[in-house]
Amino acid sequence: MTGTLATFARRAAAALAIPVLALALAAPAARAEEKVLRAVLHADVRTLDPIWTTQTIAGIHGMLVYDTLFGNDADMRPHPQMVDTFTVSDDKLVYTFTLRPGLKFHDGSPVTTADVIASLKRWGKKDGVGQRLLGFTDKMEAVDAKTFRLVLTKPYGMVLQSLGKTGTSIAAIMREKDAMVDPNTQITEAIGSGPFKFAKDLWVPGSKTVYLKNADYIPRPGNEPASAFAGSKFPGVDRIELVWISDAQTAMSALVNGEIDFYENPPIDFLPMLEQARGVKLMKTGKIDTTFGLIRLNHLHPPFDNVKMRQAMYHLINQEDFLRTIVGNPKFYTVCHGLIVCGSPLANDGGSAMLADYDPKKTLKLMHEAGYKGEPITVLQATDHATITPATQVLIQAMRDAGLNVDAQAMDWGSVVSRRASKELPAKGGWDIFVTTSGGVGGSDPVLHTWIGAACAKGLFGWPCDARIEELRNSYAFAQTDAERKQIARDLQTRAIEQVVYIPFGQWTQPLAYRADRIDGIVPNVGLTVLWNIVKK
Repeated sequence: MTGTLATFARRAAAALAIPVLALALAAPAARAEEKVLRAVLHADVRTLDPIWTTQTIAGIHGMLVYDTLFGNDADMRPHPQMVDTFTVSDDKLVYTFTLRPGLKFHDGSPVTTADVIASLKRWGKKDGVGQRLLGFTDKMEAVDAKTFRLVLTKPYGMVLQSLGKTGTSIAAIMREKDAMVDPNTQITEAIGSGPFKFAKDLWVPGSKTVYLKNADYIPRPGNEPASAFAGSKFPGVDRIELVWISDAQTAMSALVNGEIDFYENPPIDFLPMLEQARGVKLMKTGKIDTTFGLIRLNHLHPPFDNVKMRQAMYHLINQEDFLRTIVGNPKFYTVCHGLIVCGSPLANDGGSAMLADYDPKKTLKLMHEAGYKGEPITVLQATDHATITPATQVLIQAMRDAGLNVDAQAMDWGSVVSRRASKELPAKGGWDIFVTTSGGVGGSDPVLHTWIGAACAKGLFGWPCDARIEELRNSYAFAQTDAERKQIARDLQTRAIEQVVYIPFGQWTQPLAYRADRIDGIVPNVGLTVLWNIVKK
């Protein structure tokens, strides 16, 4: 990433002469007539549970296998998916939903309201958006096997948007017996009602994940235009193979050579070559075409249970250092000293002065004043993620340059995802810091932006705890005017920065690349890549 484009071009030109994956991806003769979509995504599928983790790849997996009651379109407007019809009472306290006819799980069992209610309860115990919705829910009750009611305690204004959210964790509808598993325990079977079936017997973690067409999937009637998670969706190919290639140059070569059809996040340095490659096209992923990076501190244990220690870390972060390493080209990145995504309607400068004060010497000084005595700080260092790996390396170097005692523990991204769920002390398998990324659509909305929350033990890893932040997020859903919403967003960001719910290190645009001579029908979506509706030419 840090080398020159000319150096990269020389290396890549040599690599393109070799069909790097021809043997590994060759389809057996028995499948010669199958239409197979081969894609390289940003990470390998290591968990089957889209509720247990906020890991993006788990969300992509989840949306292939499961379906949702609603889906938000590219403008964040919710549309029915599994729901056929619904009504809202005049006082906006009772929502009555009826499921579409013919819905069934991959094992042949019908989807019922018992499955839906159990799934929403499981999601609502783990996901920040779901927690907020269930916090205003009096009860969910089945009317019959296909109709249920959601009864609120207050006229919460984000019910449908919450059910249709396009970022992790999705409100996936599972079989009741799977949804009864504690959300802090991973499910081991992935049987949904979505457009593709997970082929567990063909799953090779670290190599390939396979999904087969769900021939029984019933798209929404009327050929509704597809937009993000909304509209009609269908399994456009017989088989999807998510091939794990950790080396970006090898993945790029595979695309150019026609050995794969779809490359989710090619590094920016590769874009000029991909633009010139025959048959290859680039595509923006949505209207708010942005990914943002964040550094998460563990609020449960020293040193970062102390807000002064957390605030001191702001002075360590020069966003340009991170963005030059991850992206390289200023054309594709934005320094953003805010927690509401820059460029979105609610973006503001509330509290931003604290984020813009880059002064590494101040970090160590302030931490010493707050009681830091050189204790090791455990950083979970991902080794195999296209953006998180280099971002973590920049962070570790900045911490060491500032004089902090860094205990960098290297592991693959799947292991980071597992370990960050631990609330133990770092010495007993916990952690102090990890780095991750998230999508700009969720990051532009105070309610859907789960990383800005501070719901204590019920919140996301790191477990910020602040009643005022949660009050502001709640009030956003009841705001009546744009002026009220903007003021709430400003107050929320100011408070969240003060409490250091996370440390941002910028935002960037990263188009996907695909073989336009071989596939069509891609539905752009920021956050979770959409692989349904794609057809082979």
